[in-house]
Amino acid sequence: MADLNISIAGRIYSIAARDGDEAHLRDLEAMLQEHAQTAQRASGGLNAERTLVYLALILADLLDEAHRNPPQGVSPTLLDRIADRLEAVAVALEEDAAEA
Repeated sequence: MADLNISIAGRIYSIAARDGDEAHLRDLEAMLQEHAQTAQRASGGLNAERTLVYLALILADLLDEAHRNPPQGVSPTLLDRIADRLEAVAVALEEDAAEA
């Protein structure tokens, strides 16, 4: 286990990290820092706890958006429907060609 100091919204926090997780935690720290200033403004900069609550809300909103609009763009259900329709069109075209 390694001790790691991370900075969130201008405060330093010491956390325990499993060996090998340090780089991933640094990436997460960078993600938090992207939104920290917005959270500080929203909280009025009154205290760290309030800033962290706003930061959590910002991240929860981003997570919710990702759940509602997956990055794949097209849902598997929609792809299945399109595939079914294309198969039906192919069958109809084959039947028309056989009758001609």
